This record gives sequence, C-alpha cells and structure tokens, in this order.
Amino acid sequence: MAAAAIMVGLTFSWGLNGVAAKISYAGYDPVFLSIARAVIGGALVLAWCRWRGIALFRKDGTLVSGVAVGVLFGLEFLFLYIGLDHTTVARNTLLVNTMPFWVLIGGHFLLGERITTRKLIGLLLAFAGLVAVFSDKLGASGTLIGDLMSLGAGILWALTNIVIKRSNLTNTSAEKLLLYQLAGAAVVGAFVLPFAGPSVREFALVPTLALLFQSVYVVAFTYVLWFWLLRRYPASGLSSFAFLTPAFGVLCGGLILGEPLTVRIFLALGLIAIGLIVVNRPPRRLPQ
Repeated sequence: MAAAAIMVGLTFSWGLNGVAAKISYAGYDPVFLSIARAVIGGALVLAWCRWRGIALFRKDGTLVSGVAVGVLFGLEFLFLYIGLDHTTVARNTLLVNTMPFWVLIGGHFLLGERITTRKLIGLLLAFAGLVAVFSDKLGASGTLIGDLMSLGAGILWALTNIVIKRSNLTNTSAEKLLLYQLAGAAVVGAFVLPFAGPSVREFALVPTLALLFQSVYVVAFTYVLWFWLLRRYPASGLSSFAFLTPAFGVLCGGLILGEPLTVRIFLALGLIAIGLIVVNRPPRRLPQ
C-alpha cells in the first residue's frame, strides 16, 4: 500500500511534468532542455550523495550495465522531448505510456514475470481508460513524427527498466543508478545538440521556472524514488501505474493550460483505477 501511494504521487508529478515541459519549450530547445535537466538534476543528486556519504565511485561491477542504461535513458528523453515538440501533450503521454505493455512482454521472456490473464485484463482496462480520455484526439493529423518518437520513447523506457532488473544495477544505490542515466542523457544530448535548433529560443521567467521544476523536483527527487521502488518490487506491477500519468497530465493541463475537462476524464480515471486493482491484486492462495 505504501508503494502504491508513492506511485500515485509520482505519476501525478510526471503528469504535471509534461505540462511543464511544454511550457518550457517557449524558451528552450528540446535537446538543450534534456541536457540542462540532466546537468542540473545530476549536480543536485551528487550534492545529496556527498552530504549523506553515499559512495558512488567504488568498484561494484556496474559500469557496463550503467553505461547501457545511460544510453537508453538518454535516447528515451531525446525521443520524448523532441516528440513532445511535434505533437500534443495528450498524444505524447498516451504513446509514451504504452511502456507497461512492452515491460509486460519483455518481463515475460527476460525477467520471469509471467503474463497472467489477470494482469492482461487489468492492463487492457487501464488502456481503455486512456482511450476514453484521448479518443477525440486519435484521429488528429500532422503529428506523425512526434507520435512515432513518443512511441519510441515508451519502448526505450521499457528497455531501460528491463535492463535494470536483469543486471546487477539492482544491487547499487538508487542515486548511483540515476546518475548513470543522467550522465547518459547529457552525453547523448551533447552529440545531438549541434544538429538541433537554437538552444535558447527566448529567455523568459516562466519557461525558466518550468525548467527548474523539471530539473530539481522531477529529476533529482521523483526519479530517485522511482528507481528505489524499481529495485524492490516487480517491474510490471510498478509500470502499470504509469497509466495514471497521462490522466493526471490532462487534469493538470486543464487547470494550468486551460484545456477542457470532460466526463471522459473521470470515466477514464475509474477504468484506470479498476485496472490497477486487478493488476496489483495478490494471487489467491490455494488452501493447504
């Protein structure tokens, strides 16, 4: 129950993050934004580790797997941010959060987390909730590149989670795991930056505050919590909560960006909640 409560808080934060990212695009290029988030967030995590005395550079055999997840994470966020710049928040969050399906499939073959009928039904219910939210947007045109990149971000997110669960990264600290990925995001972004547009589109207060929100709160705080949970609970069960992120994103968009709220949103939240209960309900034990 504690893990479920934390995941609800995290998904709300990530839903709000999509709105913050869209706001920050008024001042910054998506590639530059990805690098800036990684650098600022990484510096804060390093400061936290130094204050708490958390060892980061001790040899623990995680370098190879750490580099792998760093590259995957960097590519994921490039796809996510560039995709969001070419499509709507709603379509981006829907496609990125197909991640649980890829984790469920990959976990079945690579993690020993078998696909059960109960889990499949729960995920389908949650996905039906997303369709209820975004059904009026699925036919939109002119967003193909952004949609494909958003879908790619969801697949890369799933691959990152699977590599973490398959490797010895489950034995390292959440802070070191996050720093591997932030370093990967900064390096991958630096390679792409020369081919992107102007880094600063217009220096203004609101986009800068949105950037700081993403860097300080989302990256330096919520991601550490996410990776801490990922080391301790089944990946498919945790990933199923990602279906809440787009629903919260729409709610935040309505409150902050003035996007319309409809009955479909509340219907979707009900379907998502039922799906999460089905997916995370412990299997019934047979009497001895």
